[in-house]
Amino acid sequence: MKDFEVIWTKNAEFDLESIIEYIKTDSIEIAKDIFFEIKNQCNDLSAFPMSRRVVPELQQIGVLKYRELIYKRWRIIYKIASDKIFIVAVVDASRNMEDILFQRLFKDDTPLAHTKEVASDE
Repeated sequence: MKDFEVIWTKNAEFDLESIIEYIKTDSIEIAKDIFFEIKNQCNDLSAFPMSRRVVPELQQIGVLKYRELIYKRWRIIYKIASDKIFIVAVVDASRNMEDILFQRLFKDDTPLAHTKEVASDE
């Protein structure tokens, strides 16, 4: 069996940091626990990434490349590309997922996104 490499995008890292900062205002210990539990859950995807469901809001419109892991009150959205798993978002399940998904997932969500510079004489 082939293990996949789990890679966090900048957006997903920011999401997780924001969640942890918010929880930390109540309890540093709980914040640490949740941080490590989410990271461990994502790392566990490396063995069986296809075992999680396709994101329902995207499946309805025929987009099948994004899957999700539900952990407590958070939806962790990821995509599989070759032998890599890209974590693209960590979102509170009570938020409007359709808006978040369309804003995030239809942009370049690779961890090392590069922009092309256009020469001024073109």
